[in-house]
Amino acid sequence: MSPNSVRIICRSSDILDHTMNPISRRNMLAGLMGTTVAVGLPLAAATAEPQIKERPDAKPKLKVVVTGGHPGDPEYGCGGTIARYTDLGHEVVLLYLNRGDWSDKPGYDPSPVRVAEAKKACEILQARPVFAGQLDGQAIVDPAHYEQFHRLLEAEQPQVVFAHWPIDNHADHRAISLLVYEAWLRMGKKFALYYYEVSNGEDTLQFTPTHYVDITRTEPRKKLACYAHASQAPDKYYGLQAMVTRMRGVESGHPQAEGYIRHVQSPDFALPMTS
Repeated sequence: MSPNSVRIICRSSDILDHTMNPISRRNMLAGLMGTTVAVGLPLAAATAEPQIKERPDAKPKLKVVVTGGHPGDPEYGCGGTIARYTDLGHEVVLLYLNRGDWSDKPGYDPSPVRVAEAKKACEILQARPVFAGQLDGQAIVDPAHYEQFHRLLEAEQPQVVFAHWPIDNHADHRAISLLVYEAWLRMGKKFALYYYEVSNGEDTLQFTPTHYVDITRTEPRKKLACYAHASQAPDKYYGLQAMVTRMRGVESGHPQAEGYIRHVQSPDFALPMTS
């Protein structure tokens, strides 16, 4: 059971004795003051607050994998959260479905540029890049690729994984979301699974967060990481994503925030807590 869940336990006699002693408001409050904290009601469902206290000695350290269809997607969708994880000493891997290489433009391969940009972005965020080996715009989801991706993710042994929203407009986003989901099922649903958004209204649709992370302090590093992808029109796309983080900030009571949807069957323990 989740360590950040509570249940209020009271003796029935503390609340109401129908036959002898109807309880007064004062007695009820006195009885509730002596309640026992146990496990039951998820706090995040009531507060939408993330779940890891931000202190230097926070234990245990987590392995976090942020997946994305292309170099740049994890940075745009989760860059502020990634920076918060690494500031806490957690290990973060950015797992890209492809290297940005196209198969339909003979003689032109942008992947060396895209990979160099991804490595620079990961250095800014103190993360590690990994590539799943598919081609940009030619994503394949079949039994062989399910197995290959499962082995790749299982080798990382993550406690937390972030994936694209499965009905994003881009086919590569949908593909890696399905690959992550199948790996999560095969691995016994043991890691926390969260979905993220990019350029809401352009790529991501019908996204209503269940959880938020305050990225006010880490947004400058997120911006640097996104602008490391200089070949991908960051002025345009970072502007779109900045509108999203400001909107999520308004919803959650912060200047800027990133929003996530937790899979309902996923463990709920793993987001950096608002300070």
